[in-house]
Amino acid sequence: MTTTGEEHTAAGTGPWWWVRWRSAVLDAGLALASAAECGGEGVRFAHDAGLPVPIGVVFGVIAGSVLLVRRKWPIAVVLVSIAITPAQMGFLMGLVGLYTLAASELPRRITAALAAMSFAGMLIVTFVRTHQGVMSGDVTMGDWFVPFASITTAIGMTAPPVLLGLYMGARRRLMESLRERADSLERELQLLAERAEERAEWARSEERTRIAREMHDVVAHRVSLMVVHAAALQAIARKDPEKAVKNAALVGDMGRQALTELREMLGVLRSGNGADGRVSAASSSAALSSTSSSSSSSSSSSSGAAVAAVPLAAVGVAAAVAASRAADGSGVGAVSGAGAGGVVEGPCLAELDELVGQSAAAGMVVALSVEGDVRAYAREIEQTAYRVVQEALTNVHKHAAGAKTYVRLAHRMSEIAMQVENECPPEVGAGSSVRLPSGGNGLLGMKERVAALGGVFVSGPTDAGGFRVSAVIPA
Repeated sequence: MTTTGEEHTAAGTGPWWWVRWRSAVLDAGLALASAAECGGEGVRFAHDAGLPVPIGVVFGVIAGSVLLVRRKWPIAVVLVSIAITPAQMGFLMGLVGLYTLAASELPRRITAALAAMSFAGMLIVTFVRTHQGVMSGDVTMGDWFVPFASITTAIGMTAPPVLLGLYMGARRRLMESLRERADSLERELQLLAERAEERAEWARSEERTRIAREMHDVVAHRVSLMVVHAAALQAIARKDPEKAVKNAALVGDMGRQALTELREMLGVLRSGNGADGRVSAASSSAALSSTSSSSSSSSSSSSGAAVAAVPLAAVGVAAAVAASRAADGSGVGAVSGAGAGGVVEGPCLAELDELVGQSAAAGMVVALSVEGDVRAYAREIEQTAYRVVQEALTNVHKHAAGAKTYVRLAHRMSEIAMQVENECPPEVGAGSSVRLPSGGNGLLGMKERVAALGGVFVSGPTDAGGFRVSAVIPA
């Protein structure tokens, strides 16, 4: 990951105020060179000032060594170089000090003021020294040479380091800005990647939930009716063989319907899985076909247990295959890409009469009433309304066998409402003795379906001892 300038500085491993050891070594070398220069120039300064030579050398070495702190106190370095300019020493320190000052983060007005002071000091000292040389005869030039040499020297000792320092400071700030921008972009990309992964995981979870809900709706209702018919078949197999044959045929028809719906779901789940998917599809289809044919041949048998066992086994095989594929997520992508809604097209409201008729054929006393003008709705709305009624009837079969049930469907201006209400079930022993298992997910699945479409779902017991399921879906 890229680092910003502050992070880069904080991560330094150099001594004291240096970020890196390389910078410390460079400053130490420059300070040593400046000390040597000022020490050598201190000899001439001592002769001119009438001081002992060792004093002039020590003064020069101390003054030149100030360059060691140029990164921490650049203003002090420039002021010292300006102060020793009259002694004609500290030229290296002046150049490096002005460069460091211009490249630092100090206000530009401070840099301009100190650069002007350095320029003025160099101009005055050079003018005086050059004029003394002309007057003493050491320099045989015209009067124009003194101001020309003074200005040229002052500009040469001031402008280049200041301009170079300004350029390097701007370049460093630009690089730090680019580092910060790259760091920010990298964090944004990581955040987007995490969000995309979360959305993908959420989509996979939603798809698994939807597949599980469809499997539950298909299996629970069909199998509940099959178990009820099988129990009735066992009760009347010897007393009324003709009715037993009819019940066996109903069991076979329901088993084939369940297998057909499951086969369609599994076909969508298996699509796009490559060779392995086609092999498993072929084997699963063969198993489903064999069990379907077995249930068909068993429908004419007078043994209720045998009739019920084959379709239940077939449904169990299909459900196991679908559950295993939905659990490992192998069919999520295929389901999402199938059709407009991503799932095999389910039932519609036109099939509601057939649904109620199947429950009536299983011995339930059920009445269907429709209010309002019948009209077409979106596929998702019709399928959800159908599944709510289907699951409510399934719960009546499971928990209130023999209870009279009322199914109401109302077509309104901007919504569709449905209600399934059953009366108090008869006393234990008065109705069917079949006990159907419950997974506890029926009401939760109905609520999730209705809420996904922006509707309202309410369920609960009635004052009369029955149970009511109501749902309103915006149209």
